[in-house]
Amino acid sequence: MTETRRETRDVAVVGGGAAGLSAALVLGRAQRTVTVVDAGEPRNAPAAHMHNYLGRDGTPPAEFLAIGRKEAEGYGARIVDARVERIDRDGRDGPFRLVLDDGDVLWARRILIATGLKDELADIPGLREGWGDYVLHCPYCHGYEVRDRPIGVLGTVPHAARQALMLKKWSADLVYFPHEQEVGDEDRIRLEARGVQVVEGRIRGLVAGGAGLTGVELDSGAVVPRDAVFAPSTMVPSGELLDGLGCARDEDGSASTDAMGRTGVPGVWAAGVVVDPMAQVIVAASMGSRAAFAIDHDLIDEEVERAVSEYRGR
Repeated sequence: MTETRRETRDVAVVGGGAAGLSAALVLGRAQRTVTVVDAGEPRNAPAAHMHNYLGRDGTPPAEFLAIGRKEAEGYGARIVDARVERIDRDGRDGPFRLVLDDGDVLWARRILIATGLKDELADIPGLREGWGDYVLHCPYCHGYEVRDRPIGVLGTVPHAARQALMLKKWSADLVYFPHEQEVGDEDRIRLEARGVQVVEGRIRGLVAGGAGLTGVELDSGAVVPRDAVFAPSTMVPSGELLDGLGCARDEDGSASTDAMGRTGVPGVWAAGVVVDPMAQVIVAASMGSRAAFAIDHDLIDEEVERAVSEYRGR
């Protein structure tokens, strides 16, 4: 589908996850013309189910997005399966021009960036293969499903010891593998006090079979039996388009916005984990809705100003 300069949409949403689709739903119901451009790479795709979303707990991520697409399209939103390669603007106050990877061009008055983030994993054999299955990252997303089972926490990031302290309430059989992280004296006291076993040594890899994970292998050759492991990732917001637009980013790389998702660049909003890497699906959806309200108000202000100018010029 090619959208020409003659057809300028009210809003282009980049990213068809919870934040983007939630925004499209709100904007469609507000009688706005909106197009969602989605590259089809949701962060939670490897997970079998999503959790902590009231009314949708346990829903497979792909099913959730399919429902969201159908609802948004029901109010007139268009969904385009493509990747936005760049965004520029026709003058200082003109519409935005989105160039897609299939060669199409989309024009829009306002932009919402909801491109999510990428999880950078430690270089441990077996980690990527088990990601979203027996390799987990969020206690609140997955802790309940592995409760009362032998769990390991891998020292893949500096705050991994903190995650081990959190997970203790889900399992009494918990082992922290510092791997290449140094365990400070205070952390060691906290872990011991909490009853978390610390197994030193560099991790050689994860041992898995047809039934899933069986253990964590150390460089010494020892294998510590585990049913699941938590491996905190380095979360990198997908903000290349924000950079191209001149939008500021915070120290962690996330988009810098106000409470409604407005960036420092007029006409550009951001929502979801590209703004808050810790946001779960339900929070990302809320952020998308909130940004949509703000975008609609901004469009209304512009339309009222134009109407008043035309009225006075009669």
